[in-house]
Amino acid sequence: MGAGVGAGRRRTGTAAGLFGVALLVTGTVLGAGGGAYAQPSPMPGGHSTGRGQGGQGDQGGQGSQGGQGNQGGQGDQGEQGRTGHGKGKRSGDPGNQGTAEPTTAAGTPAPSGSASAPARPAPAPGAVLATVEAGQDKSGLPTAQGLQQALAAALADRSLGSVTLAVGDAAGGQLLYGSNENTPATPASTTKLATTIAALSLIPGDTRLTTRVVKGADPGAITLVGGGDPTLTALPADQVQIAGQPTDADTAPASLDALARQTAAALKESGTTTVKLDYDLSMYSGSPQHKKYDAENIPLVVPLMVDEAKADPKSREDAPARVADPAAAAADAFAALLKAQGITVDGKARPAAAPAAATAPVLGRVDSPTVARLVERLLTTSDNTIAEAIARQVAIAAHQPASFEGAATAVKQELARLGVPMTNVTINDGSGLNPDNAIPPAVLIQLLALASSDQHPTLRPVLTGLPVAGFTGTLGKRYGSGSGAADAAGLIHAKTGTLNGVNTLAGTVVDAEGRLLTFAVMTRTPADPDVARAAMDRLAARLATCGCH
Repeated sequence: MGAGVGAGRRRTGTAAGLFGVALLVTGTVLGAGGGAYAQPSPMPGGHSTGRGQGGQGDQGGQGSQGGQGNQGGQGDQGEQGRTGHGKGKRSGDPGNQGTAEPTTAAGTPAPSGSASAPARPAPAPGAVLATVEAGQDKSGLPTAQGLQQALAAALADRSLGSVTLAVGDAAGGQLLYGSNENTPATPASTTKLATTIAALSLIPGDTRLTTRVVKGADPGAITLVGGGDPTLTALPADQVQIAGQPTDADTAPASLDALARQTAAALKESGTTTVKLDYDLSMYSGSPQHKKYDAENIPLVVPLMVDEAKADPKSREDAPARVADPAAAAADAFAALLKAQGITVDGKARPAAAPAAATAPVLGRVDSPTVARLVERLLTTSDNTIAEAIARQVAIAAHQPASFEGAATAVKQELARLGVPMTNVTINDGSGLNPDNAIPPAVLIQLLALASSDQHPTLRPVLTGLPVAGFTGTLGKRYGSGSGAADAAGLIHAKTGTLNGVNTLAGTVVDAEGRLLTFAVMTRTPADPDVARAAMDRLAARLATCGCH
């Protein structure tokens, strides 16, 4: 039901105070326990010299390409797919920029990029997470009848097509209202919520992914060992950007040039100036090709690549062209950087005949941003490539094969361990590009409730990584003036998802009484993606304008 004038005023104040939730500093969530593959602490020569790299927005999700999440409609990057997103704070993907809303290097959202909306100052960081952690007043919760009445008109919009819906209380975790909420639906890039919840549950948030160079078994041989970091960059530091903004020490990717400099220095110290180079891809197993591989929304998924395998590492497109062989391209780039340091690579780099020995002397190493920062980045920009890399880290931590199948199994097992009902859940990848994924909206709000729970503080980067309506990431160009949902800008933090004919939105919203709710809207429609998404935004915005009693 509609809120009174007083409630309206309170909601406006809340917008300014609550916007910062998606950008809250994550220092409080790092250092969580759990097994993981990469080391939990930064090493010298790591990403301090790194540069940005591209990220994929909602890669499949987007617009038209946006339908991309699923390649056809591909991921949210696809979402951005060809639509665009950007990301807030650490989630920025230098390469990903998409059309996503840009943010500053410090993580503060830049003014809304909507052509129809005036620039808005970024609200100061506020109390959403503090409210979540302190608990909320359970009295006066929205009722099923109140929510039904408040949402009826928006749900009647025919452009939504077939709709399933769930609304819950973030503090208590209970379902407040639903429509076919237990019916599995195609999640598109909201699959990334499952991937990241499982990752942060299993892997310490301060873990970094390490790329190494070690001595080979033969004299004069060296091996470039892929560590699963798709954000490793070959760009100079002054050319690295995340969502169109310069990186900072927290977000900067690891630098291939820094790795080459370390390696060259170690080789020269031993009197070596000519080497043979091979590269080790043994971290991953199975086929590297996604079911919806198109060399745009996602490259081949291998543990060694630079700049997310973009053919043009500085591309600002949502679904940029990718190189055909990411690992070989990375090795060639490394060889060129060694040459610039006075080291000659004899012949062409080749795949290693066997995995590098665990005891092989290390000549150089660089580290990615922390897993917590990578999670934020992949959620804000809906980056398919980073999502699949993080999914493989889940598999490794769970002692499963680091493949599409192993990662999916590991994610499902970890979610089940957390108490998430998995009977009606089908997961085939980490990004949501696979159109055969199926998740009920009731499960999506349960994932969000886990991230909000004071019992799981290590999951907070999932909340801080959610795009903010009208300001960041894949929601940066939505909720603008004339959208019919502008009043909810800053109050809705949600993961987007788009595939051909599929649009999804799952996140949190502050209602007119200052209460934090979780919601998931999943649609299947032949309507134009932009029209369908606008209708979905108006539906979510209704939750921000009422107490719904």
